[in-house]
Amino acid sequence: QVQLVESGGGLVQAGGSLRLSCAASGRTFSSSAMGWFRQAPGKEREFVATISARGGSTSYTDSVKGRFTISRDNAKSTVYLQMNSLKPEDTAVYACAASYFSGLSRLSGQYNYWGQGTQVTVSS
Repeated sequence: QVQLVESGGGLVQAGGSLRLSCAASGRTFSSSAMGWFRQAPGKEREFVATISARGGSTSYTDSVKGRFTISRDNAKSTVYLQMNSLKPEDTAVYACAASYFSGLSRLSGQYNYWGQGTQVTVSS
């Protein structure tokens, strides 16, 4: 089993920044690709970013490229999402996810463990 706990969400004005953290416990964190997904009210869950097990590769959805950065610290079993230049359309519940596999994945179905999520609200 893997437990994932997100933190760092909150209310921020447009143009501001937030840093989300996801602390993992259980299965070997360093062998798992990690992802961030988000879900806005009335919308389907959406892929945001993914990072490979060793952190050497990343991938982002187009709408966040150049504004968001995913990173990980395997010594601390934590993955981060630095979000800059936030926009009202970034408002959503953000959840991290862990995969059995080490490579990148943009598909929610390829993740095996999920956190509860943290609310991010961007005001205009």
